[in-house]
Amino acid sequence: MGGIAGWVDYHRDLGRDGGVVRGMIARLAHRGHEAESLWVGTRAVLAHRQLAVGEPRNARRPALATDGGQVLAVLAYDGEIYNHAALRTELTARGHRFRERGDTEVALRAYLEWGMDCASHLDGMFAFAVWDARQQALVLVRDRLGIKPLYYCRTATGVLFASEPKAILAHPLVPATVDEDGLREALAFTGTPGRTVFRDIQKVLAGTVLRIDRHGTTQNRYWALTGQPHTDDRAKTVEVVRGLLEEAVGKQLAIPVPFGAFLSGGLDSSSMVALAARILRERGNQQLRTYSLCLAAESENLAPDPVRSSFDAPYAREVAAHVGAEHTEVVLETGHLKDPVIRAALVPAQHDTPYSISEAHTTLYVLCRAVAEHASVALMGEWADTLFGAFLGIEDPGVVAARTLPWVAFTSKHTVETGLGTGLFDRQLLKRLDLPGYCADRYADALAEVPYVDGESPAERRMREICYLHLQGWREVGVATDDGIGMANGLELRVPYFDHHLVQYVFNTPWAYKTFDGRSKSLLRAAMADLLPASVLERRPSPFPITHDPAYSQFLREALAGVASDPQSPILPLLDVDAVRRLVEDPAAFAGGWRTRTDVEMVLQTNAWLDRCRVHLAL
Repeated sequence: MGGIAGWVDYHRDLGRDGGVVRGMIARLAHRGHEAESLWVGTRAVLAHRQLAVGEPRNARRPALATDGGQVLAVLAYDGEIYNHAALRTELTARGHRFRERGDTEVALRAYLEWGMDCASHLDGMFAFAVWDARQQALVLVRDRLGIKPLYYCRTATGVLFASEPKAILAHPLVPATVDEDGLREALAFTGTPGRTVFRDIQKVLAGTVLRIDRHGTTQNRYWALTGQPHTDDRAKTVEVVRGLLEEAVGKQLAIPVPFGAFLSGGLDSSSMVALAARILRERGNQQLRTYSLCLAAESENLAPDPVRSSFDAPYAREVAAHVGAEHTEVVLETGHLKDPVIRAALVPAQHDTPYSISEAHTTLYVLCRAVAEHASVALMGEWADTLFGAFLGIEDPGVVAARTLPWVAFTSKHTVETGLGTGLFDRQLLKRLDLPGYCADRYADALAEVPYVDGESPAERRMREICYLHLQGWREVGVATDDGIGMANGLELRVPYFDHHLVQYVFNTPWAYKTFDGRSKSLLRAAMADLLPASVLERRPSPFPITHDPAYSQFLREALAGVASDPQSPILPLLDVDAVRRLVEDPAAFAGGWRTRTDVEMVLQTNAWLDRCRVHLAL
């Protein structure tokens, strides 16, 4: 586990330039605090930051394969291969010899055995780079659902790669240039697969192997969702969902380091925790440790709002007691949201991208920071909403029918037409960017890739589309945030609901099954009925807690005033100055609640992003 970075150049002798890559990997120190290592060759330099999770601390990283003193291949690796023990046995039978335990060398030997097809043999979450010295080629690999990140940048004579954009931007050949499409990606929440906000940096697509040599680039998509007829009846479907989820949780519990699990008391995390606690008992392992985030006492007296239907703490306590977990409550104070250290950490933690929903991201940051004091790994129940169909606005026919990305349709309906967080940006700029048009184009691109099944009704076909859109674009927005915020605190987050076997099966399950009891997540509720308290099974979905403290709104107002009054603020040319002035001068304007706060947060985060990343706007 950890972070990786590297540089390949076909014209330059990189044997003299290892220090440049050392500077790149230094930007990823948060991803691995235990060790930093470098392999330097003539045409390639690979670097690694280590967070030892099931790997020996003195293991050679990057991993190296040689024959008669000649280098065959070098691998820089981040992730976890759940079937590495079985693969080690198979590869040993095929003549490979291993020097270390763990899964990094298994990934390297898998590449030597199967080449570009190696990833199809791996079950897990991973991102790695192989320098094939025999073919003078760089191979970049990302897991099926893109849980682990991997970015790259083509140069005139080679390529750079890293776990996060900040490491690539540390290279002297790469300016932090953001053009109009990059700004659209930053403001529109499209999550376009393969794209980033930076003009010269791309993501390796999920489920893809990318090969780059001096002649060009080839891309192999080794896994993608497929459309398949669903032949199981409802009872069998519930049984299979239970079995696949239990298997997914079980695979991720083979962790020889301290670990925990996030527990909100909602259906998703409670299901994961109940299965994990039972599996650990059956294996005779330690008691499961769970962690929840709750609002400070002064905020818990407030009534739930239309977005947040109930508070987590009572439900989380009930579930922890029910399954016999050791439970810890992490209290979210208004001071956390105002903390300059946390606020400064958020933009780089989000893979150097500004997002306007920073209250939710701050809560995740605070939770990860607290858990990291006791654990290196945490299970989280994220993505069950996406998998089982509990989408924002799913009960709104207008959102379902909209010819744009569904989460964009929902937020635009409840904020402004140009989308979440854009209320204070210059009207002429927004007109030129045409965010609704950009989102509609990305929607059309994604829709063209949906794997349909013959014979589906129009309603089932539409819900297949909605599910696919979330599993593609919304996933790309979320996994980068989850990975970045977790690793910023030295905590690896694991997501059992994004096991590709489970995702493939549920994706092809009819919508009528997913909502058979008249609510979303019918399948998950039925699958877990024997393991959870009735109160949790019947609880309405509720997102991460956010504060209602007026002091936070006042803090945002003052921070916005500070940005607006500073002539050096890089965001000023992008703002609607009159709208900002009205908001600063009228405290009552914050009566708009979370929508207004989101607009202000987007301004503050974008300003911090422009400043911290030294962004050059090519508009």
